[in-house]
Amino acid sequence: MTTTAAGWPELPSEEWTDTLETFHLWTQIVGKIRMVQTPWLNHSWSVPLYVSASGLTTSLVPYEQEGFELAFDLHAGELILTTTLGERRAVELRPRTVADFFGAVMEAMGSVGMPVEIHPVPSEIAEAIPFDEDTTHSAFNGEHSRALWGALLQANRVMTRFRAGFRGKASPVHFFWGSFDLAVTRFSGRTAPPHGGGIPNFPLDVAQEAYSHEVTSVGFWPGNREAPTPIFYSYAYPTPDGFANAAVSPAEAFWLADLGEFAITYDSIAGAAEPDGALLEFFESTHGAAADLAGWDREALECADPHGPDWWHTRPHS
Repeated sequence: MTTTAAGWPELPSEEWTDTLETFHLWTQIVGKIRMVQTPWLNHSWSVPLYVSASGLTTSLVPYEQEGFELAFDLHAGELILTTTLGERRAVELRPRTVADFFGAVMEAMGSVGMPVEIHPVPSEIAEAIPFDEDTTHSAFNGEHSRALWGALLQANRVMTRFRAGFRGKASPVHFFWGSFDLAVTRFSGRTAPPHGGGIPNFPLDVAQEAYSHEVTSVGFWPGNREAPTPIFYSYAYPTPDGFANAAVSPAEAFWLADLGEFAITYDSIAGAAEPDGALLEFFESTHGAAADLAGWDREALECADPHGPDWWHTRPHS
């Protein structure tokens, strides 16, 4: 994996679109398995995947009195199924159709005595092909998938730091397989107007429950065929008056009018002298602008880290 001078991976955004499309659909299969087996949590928090030491994982998922985990190991090139009964199966990550991958995953689940059924139509994708019928998407490049994981690893680390600055309700840092992005969300505590929906293959009631309360949300999106530039983004729901014209930083940040959000390219952050600081500046300035315009009680909701990042390692331990 090629990295910048600051150690962030360089992304092959002009070459990896085919792999991203296939991998997106594979993550949806795995994510939907987690979704149907996990009790629903508010704002769809029972649905996402999580960045791991080798890729993405469901974490432990309940199955009757036992459980399982599905983990994309992008170093080994396998989707690994492990169970609390000691069973292990591996599905190879290689150029193969979505239909073939879907069949292999379902066969693996059945072979460990944990058969599952999912709705086979991909979410949040217009004109989606059901997984078991999709022989169109089959590209997979291991180096490209590891580059994506490397970017998610850096984003996850900085977003976790950003999340620590908020004492109000905040989501985990998690990977939404529907929209194929890593995100963390802060809540004001006040209810919001009903969301209007309009997301392809995404129920209106789920969208309205996800946005039932005022939020600001930041994240990383690797791009797609229509918009191939990887970006970090920041938005608020509902969008406060004047947000589009707010003064945010770094200077490379820009407003995406069609989406109603601020963005900054991944390359701008990765190429900065201090990428962590630049990304935190983007997150903090955009959240601060939205929270001020919406009248959030920032003094009550936000907190500084009085100890610094090395506090636990340097304090006296009993």
